[in-house]
Amino acid sequence: MIRLDQVTRQHGSQILYVDASMSIFRGEKVGIVGPNGAGKSTLFRLMVREEEPDAGTVVVDRGVTIGYFSQRVGEMSGRTVVEETMAGAGEVADVAHRLHQLEAAMGDPEQADQMSEIIEEFGEVQARFDALDGYALEARAREILGGLGFAPETLDHDVGQLSGGWKMRVALAQILLLRPDVLLLDEPTNHLDIESIVWLEGFLQAFDGGLAMTCHDRAFMNRVVNKIVEIDGGELTSYTGDYEFYMAQRAIAEAQHEAQFARQQAMLAKEEAFIARFKARASHAAQVQSRVKKLEKIERVEAPRRRRVIEFDFPKPPRSGDDVARLAGVSKGYGARRIYENFDLLIRRRERWCVLGVNGAGKSTLLKLVGAQSSPDRGEVVIGASVKLGYFAQHAMESLNPERTVLEELEFRYPKAGIGQLRTLLGAFGFGGSDADKRCKVLSGGEQARLALAAMLFDPPNFLVLDEPTNHLDLDTKAVLTRVLADYEGTMLFVSHDRHFLSAISNRVLEIGPDGPRVYGGGYTEYVSQTGRIAPGIG
Repeated sequence: MIRLDQVTRQHGSQILYVDASMSIFRGEKVGIVGPNGAGKSTLFRLMVREEEPDAGTVVVDRGVTIGYFSQRVGEMSGRTVVEETMAGAGEVADVAHRLHQLEAAMGDPEQADQMSEIIEEFGEVQARFDALDGYALEARAREILGGLGFAPETLDHDVGQLSGGWKMRVALAQILLLRPDVLLLDEPTNHLDIESIVWLEGFLQAFDGGLAMTCHDRAFMNRVVNKIVEIDGGELTSYTGDYEFYMAQRAIAEAQHEAQFARQQAMLAKEEAFIARFKARASHAAQVQSRVKKLEKIERVEAPRRRRVIEFDFPKPPRSGDDVARLAGVSKGYGARRIYENFDLLIRRRERWCVLGVNGAGKSTLLKLVGAQSSPDRGEVVIGASVKLGYFAQHAMESLNPERTVLEELEFRYPKAGIGQLRTLLGAFGFGGSDADKRCKVLSGGEQARLALAAMLFDPPNFLVLDEPTNHLDLDTKAVLTRVLADYEGTMLFVSHDRHFLSAISNRVLEIGPDGPRVYGGGYTEYVSQTGRIAPGIG
């Protein structure tokens, strides 16, 4: 359906691909992986002709339609959420919009003298909407939006009132509603919770067209893709299988390449030593010449390329008391809506609580209560002795000084730290080389989150309260964070939609459901085993 043949692409002085080839066939579900800046998103832009290759060709089969979801969301306002979702569907979307306008006009007393004309036009527009199968389209749009986490009562509200994250969900719904022949999805799970991610998995598993996507959610990749295309060192390498299979195969290939390189280097060293030893002896001249010619003809094995993943040894936090945080008789609500009622919870040292619950259940509210970002209506939240609390949420980025560079921000917070140590930390969180000299004001939301996390963990508190710490982290950076927190000797209370992260980190589960909070012994893996659910309400 889509083929890249011998494609070369360069951005400025950076060469992304050289003579690279790949293909997407019907029924294939391709995960595109590679380090930050390798050119994953550029591949999509080449496929939809937003960019052209410097050499080679990009071929899209005749008649193939492409739906492309990127992280760029255009202006959204003036339509309802449903209308905006349907807006990319052509005439039927325009007709639907007019139909809603006429429905509003029929209920407007100020237009009563025009009612006969309005009713006549309404009949014509409704007939056209029906002929275009508009009602089925609207039903599908509502189903998709529901799957992506929209409450039914929000679907007829102005889309312009939504936050950026929810507008991103609308943009994704638009693409899914199109039912194109090929879906190109650039980080589709970034703004989704577990329930929406699980729904999207099912949708994509049932999709019978071609699919290519980038994604930083390891569990999602494993459940959806059946092929991996790796971008590394200007080459595209394809692996048949899911992400775990790709990781295993890459490790085998790297080990084989290293062994082959080592064997050849040993052989070359032996031959070169013979030549150096006997080149001045006439009696060995023929043997020396023979070996020189042999070396000239040998095809050299390229030295193994090692993907540079920077590790950083984080210091141990100071020891806290055994009782880290206690909620006693806590009640909290917003207006008439009660979220917690007479709620008790004790968090002990070295426990790692993950908090699960559907959208709006009160997960972030709990973290705000414990992190002193909010106060209970009744009851008390008590932080234990010798507890140094670190709170991370999306607003943590607001503490960054926009005029400082990334490195200057850390130097300001830790003036006694060495520059080399700070640069190593930044490298582990994806700010290698000149990226450390970017000003905070030009950083993306994801980069700001990474910097805020790095700043917190350089001198780690002994109690971490983290609201979606894995959002916007790429797979390599997420692996660093997972390793750091797996070895962390403090206490944690956190929310995350990343199931691999939940499994690796948690040893306690607090599920917030319609019947109130419920505690599970063991971590997320044990929770899934005990309940048979991936998340509350999701089997």
